[in-house]
Amino acid sequence: MEAVLAHLRGAIERGEYAIGDKLPSEAELCRTLEVSRPVLREALRALQTMGLTVSRTGKGTFVVAGAVEDPTFGDYAASDLMEVRRHVEIPVAGYAALRRTPENLDHLAHLMDRMERETDTTAWVAMDTLFHLAVAEAAQNPVFRRVIEEIRDALARQSAFLNELGGRREQSNREHRAIVEALTHGSEEDAVAAMTHHLDRVETTLTDIVRSPRTDDARTEGGAGR
Repeated sequence: MEAVLAHLRGAIERGEYAIGDKLPSEAELCRTLEVSRPVLREALRALQTMGLTVSRTGKGTFVVAGAVEDPTFGDYAASDLMEVRRHVEIPVAGYAALRRTPENLDHLAHLMDRMERETDTTAWVAMDTLFHLAVAEAAQNPVFRRVIEEIRDALARQSAFLNELGGRREQSNREHRAIVEALTHGSEEDAVAAMTHHLDRVETTLTDIVRSPRTDDARTEGGAGR
């Protein structure tokens, strides 16, 4: 999927498909790139998330931008989402370290165990959002949980995007484990530092994906992989 995405993104950024152009049909792209339809559709969804294309029902996929600027996750731009996450989730982690209950810690530990064993990306992403909700719950302020609930869909979309294109799952598990350990020790300072590090890594991976397209079309020659 990454090879197909890099090929299509490169073609758009080089101007082979101009703004307003319609991409070839799925059937044609599958034949040209020698990939299955599910793989192609994943790549097309990623192009749309990056803001390069838009899919119009019954008409096809159209180019709407010549370069990636700010991916969109659900209703929110990535830059807006990250700004809010920093202002909310970092202090929330600090409050959670001071206010968490034994039940909160048990819930977080159970989630971590499941996440570290999980091999299915979709299931892991669902638990990723539950993890951030659980940290908000541990802060004992229902407003914090409501804020995370509001951005929950965007968090899930961002998590799936970063895992598909950035291989974030194992690293994220380690970062989550550090957050849980800080909460367990009741250290506000460590919890704030752990959540800050986690969000720093999320933002760095996102920036790398946006700014450093893999345009090695040689990977697509003779088939981009299935």
